[in-house]
Amino acid sequence: MAQLIEGISHLNALQLRELLARPDRTTVVIDVREPEEYEAAHIPGIPLIPMGDMIDKVETLDPAQEYVFVCRSGRRSLEVAKYFQSNGFDRVHNFLGGMLDWQSEGLEIAVGLEEGPLISESN
Repeated sequence: MAQLIEGISHLNALQLRELLARPDRTTVVIDVREPEEYEAAHIPGIPLIPMGDMIDKVETLDPAQEYVFVCRSGRRSLEVAKYFQSNGFDRVHNFLGGMLDWQSEGLEIAVGLEEGPLISESN
């Protein structure tokens, strides 16, 4: 069960891994770190949208969509989730512990830049 912190649902590494493994997944997972952090290690297949660019994205992303935000430790992604929630996005989650937790669990990582899945945007 997801943990609620500062009004935001938080997923741990195992919950996020289970979510990513679902073939019918519709939840969009976004890494909000800086490009050099993403290049060093990221969850395979997850797109990068740096935290500083998220303000511009709030108007182009679908508020009915479900999102999980990822960063290094979970702090920046929590701020992004709170920002999205304050802008009418009800289905937002934070990845508790971030990439530090993901890597400490020994879960798969990718390095370098990669093209993530397309993020559905509202019209």
